[in-house]
Amino acid sequence: MSPRGWAVLTLAVLVTAGLLTVALLIPWHRPPAPRADQLAALRDLPVDQVERAREFRAALRPGGWAALAVGLLVALLLGLTPLGARLVELAGRPFGGHWTAEALAGGLAVVLVADLVTLPFAAWRQAVLTRYGMSTHGWGGWTVDLLKSYALSAVVGAVALLGFYTVLRLAPRWWWAFGAAGAAGLVLLLSFALPVLVEPVFNRFTPMEPGPLRTEVMDLAARDGVPVRDVLVADASRRTRAVNAYVSGFGPTRRIVVYDTLLREATPAEVTSVVAHELSHARHRDVLVGTVTGALGAAAAVIVLYLLGSAGGLLRLAGVDSIRDPRAFPLLLALVTLVGVVSTPVQAMLSRRVEARADAHAMALTGDPATFEAMQRRLAGANLADPDPPRWEYLYSASHPSTVERMAAARAHARETGR
Repeated sequence: MSPRGWAVLTLAVLVTAGLLTVALLIPWHRPPAPRADQLAALRDLPVDQVERAREFRAALRPGGWAALAVGLLVALLLGLTPLGARLVELAGRPFGGHWTAEALAGGLAVVLVADLVTLPFAAWRQAVLTRYGMSTHGWGGWTVDLLKSYALSAVVGAVALLGFYTVLRLAPRWWWAFGAAGAAGLVLLLSFALPVLVEPVFNRFTPMEPGPLRTEVMDLAARDGVPVRDVLVADASRRTRAVNAYVSGFGPTRRIVVYDTLLREATPAEVTSVVAHELSHARHRDVLVGTVTGALGAAAAVIVLYLLGSAGGLLRLAGVDSIRDPRAFPLLLALVTLVGVVSTPVQAMLSRRVEARADAHAMALTGDPATFEAMQRRLAGANLADPDPPRWEYLYSASHPSTVERMAAARAHARETGR
């Protein structure tokens, strides 16, 4: 069988494995959240809170959608015209035009251009967050975080680009196999390494002080069968007023992280309810499932790029002769960006189902749907969340059930359990 034939067969196996993973491990049954209960919950929320949240989201919406559209347009412009190839060539020229220079300098230049064209929209978002009191970060701090993000992306990008094009050079007929394995491995590595190496770059973490709340959180984790190394407090208040908590890491690195804003805003019972939700993700291995799914998707994407690399029409549009040419990187980035935009609703739908299961798990673990509902009210107010967002926006990008859905689910759970 030819390398192309093996690539098609491998792609079929990866797609099948991905579909089976999603079919078997994603919860397809959602807890009931009757629309009548949702409307009742919406009426119970303070009118001024709902109006302010909707005003805030309306202020963010134009910049968010414009950034998406402009980012996609620029990616397609660079990838489906010779402009991207020319940019890679120009970036590599000061270093002698060697393929390594084009792969590294050219690839990073393309990514930087894509970031810079959406930078005004990121600044727009920061201005809106500041105006509504959601950001406690000054422009200096925002700039520092932005530069940190660029630096991390450059390091990861440089490693990925150099590895990718080295494999292309060493194994021109079978690079797709090594590239797929490398892409899957990179996803797995980042999933394990990010909590330990990257999170401290943006936040400081301190152990939660001994006391009743820490004891309750650790007891809750033990009761749920989730081994946890520690409970940490993140100094999120340095940059935001939003409240949150999450379970981070795997195995010996797993820890519960609570925003300091959550400790200030919520009651101990509400904090416990949020932690119970996050423990569900660890108990059901949601991060691991997402990582495996992402690794399969990354491997499949590399093979798709290999197969598309033989499409003469796309190569001609990009002004290159071969996908192995570093000047073809803008074409690859354009295809990846397009797939990301198209697949967002599917990813959001899967995420909402996982989050709905975590909500049900939290209420079952704590036995306190009333506190869970109270926490959703508090989260909506503190995070200025639209409790019942426009349906089209919800279906496209919402990663969690809406506030009224979560409140309705709590009311349905209370009726079912008599609590």
